[in-house]
Amino acid sequence: MLQNVWKIKSSRPDKSKKDWLTHVLAKNRQLDTPAKLNEFLSPSFDQITSTPVSDITKGLTRVIKAIENKEKSVVYSDYDADGICATAIMWETLYDLGANIMPYVPHRIKEGYGLSKDAITTLAGDGVKLIITVDHGVTAVDQVEHAKKLGVDVVITDHHVLPKITPKSIALVHSTQFCGAGVSWRFCWELIQKVKKSYENKLLDKLELAALATIADLVPLVGGSRSIVKIGLEKLTKTNRPGIKALMRSANLNGSIGTPRINAMGRIEHGLDSLRLLCARNQHQADELAKLLSKTNSKRQDLTTSAIATARDLVLKEHVVGVIAHESWHEGVIGLVASRMVEYHNKPMIVIARGPEKSKGSARSIPGFNIVEAIRAQSEFLVDAGGHPMAAGFTIETKHIESFTAAINKHSQALITEELLVPVINIECPLEVSDVNKETFSQISKFEPYGIANPEPIFVTKRMIVEDLRTVGPQNNHLKLQVNGLSAIAFNKGELKTQLRPGYVVDLVYTINEDRYSGGLQLKVKDLQIVQP
Repeated sequence: MLQNVWKIKSSRPDKSKKDWLTHVLAKNRQLDTPAKLNEFLSPSFDQITSTPVSDITKGLTRVIKAIENKEKSVVYSDYDADGICATAIMWETLYDLGANIMPYVPHRIKEGYGLSKDAITTLAGDGVKLIITVDHGVTAVDQVEHAKKLGVDVVITDHHVLPKITPKSIALVHSTQFCGAGVSWRFCWELIQKVKKSYENKLLDKLELAALATIADLVPLVGGSRSIVKIGLEKLTKTNRPGIKALMRSANLNGSIGTPRINAMGRIEHGLDSLRLLCARNQHQADELAKLLSKTNSKRQDLTTSAIATARDLVLKEHVVGVIAHESWHEGVIGLVASRMVEYHNKPMIVIARGPEKSKGSARSIPGFNIVEAIRAQSEFLVDAGGHPMAAGFTIETKHIESFTAAINKHSQALITEELLVPVINIECPLEVSDVNKETFSQISKFEPYGIANPEPIFVTKRMIVEDLRTVGPQNNHLKLQVNGLSAIAFNKGELKTQLRPGYVVDLVYTINEDRYSGGLQLKVKDLQIVQP
């Protein structure tokens, strides 16, 4: 692991005012006017409905026609948590509005990502006249043409980065400011304004699904997406949805659910069961499906752990973009493996599940390097590709893996500077020990929910005295500290116990959290440096 660089944003904060920390956090987030700060701290519903989304009117016209004429229609899902939540929102709404509509969730291994020509052919043969995609579709140029030839219209709703050539669909309902479920929800909101305004309260409740998807898909928590999460999490605390209640119980979580369990079905089994869970009307059925998701998630964890153990030894130091491939890896977990490899090596990583003829790749990046653009620049080697600047996926003919590896590293050499490859911890400002109190925590909490583009505030306090320490956890892999009268926990840093002793002086980098057991405050240690023994 590389040594972290500490970058302090506000090195000398002005503490003359009571709410000085609020102003520091605001400045560090470019909230440089009272209006911007107020909008950020008080996310509103209007921010959701005012976010620009393309082609909504065209999409609404076609969908309303399908509802009125009872045309056989399909909501064509993606298999991850965002796609499943987006499908639940779209399908439930259209079904309740009287549409003749069914959901379609592709099988990750058998059908792959996005629209499948074979699936379109089957659906057309069954009399389907309209396909509405959710959380995918912007790259489906050939698939949309195929659908047209079979007399099937396609309305795309998606949030992924647009390629140079987009499909000639009836409508391309699109915004990169939302996740797929956010776009789906927004489309449905505009739909009920035209068809059935009395459905508003039911659709507002579905913001809990959009919030889960926004968090799971790592969408920047600013603007409309921040409002979705803020309002949606409030809905979650009093949810009436049997599937979410069952997931909460299954995952032993209070007030939130483990979206990895929703993802797990699509990764290694079939995402349809996740959709069944979210849309379940019966609590017994929901509880049984939650057990299935829990079991599948455990299997996913085992596959991921095994793949990570193999992957670590395959990364070549000289590659600025790590590209590793193995025939034993399950394609459903390679994205998770890529994320762990980025954490470990602090460089963009591409992990490929090698197949006999075709292979699946998943990529994760570091801040400052657009991974989907780098992958698309190697299109001559690829079957397809799509994603975001920080995460992408693709299909490649196995025989091209080595050529692709060389080409993407050559392409990226000048784009990835040494500075980008150094792991940085961004620190809001230094705090004194006396600053760590309930008032400080109250000011910090105003900036919740945290996520991409609004990280949890991290602080540094210099020259803290270690008063006590011990390891905790099933494998003694966590370090519990007492420093200057404050409780601190350093997750996955149990090995530091051999380097520390009571009386040592350390510089500590941490977040401030509420200890749900004691009711007091606890520091979560991100990094530390020994000043003197």
